[in-house]
Amino acid sequence: MRIKVNDTVRVRSKDYKGEDHKVLSVNLEANTVTVEGVNEVQRHVRRSQRNMQGGRLSKLMPIPVSKVMLVCPTCKKPTRVGYKFDEATGKKNRVCKKCGAVLPQAPYNKTR
Repeated sequence: MRIKVNDTVRVRSKDYKGEDHKVLSVNLEANTVTVEGVNEVQRHVRRSQRNMQGGRLSKLMPIPVSKVMLVCPTCKKPTRVGYKFDEATGKKNRVCKKCGAVLPQAPYNKTR
């Protein structure tokens, strides 16, 4: 997957269209991402030992990765992601398709 944790993405559909947000988690198996402040739902919880008051809790739900687009930190535009090999180190780097800048690497936050 080309989108990673802590990337800034622009939402491409529904109520949050055109807004920039940060990715909190990535699910590789379901091909979804959880984005900060997007697709927040209310979960109704019964009173219990764990939750003494009960009521409604807000919870972030994942959205398909096809509904977000990575925002390049240098050109500040939504862009597709390409890959190039660094000849000096031999590592594969993510690259902005619009300006050619190398995007920062971050580890995956795998959720299953």
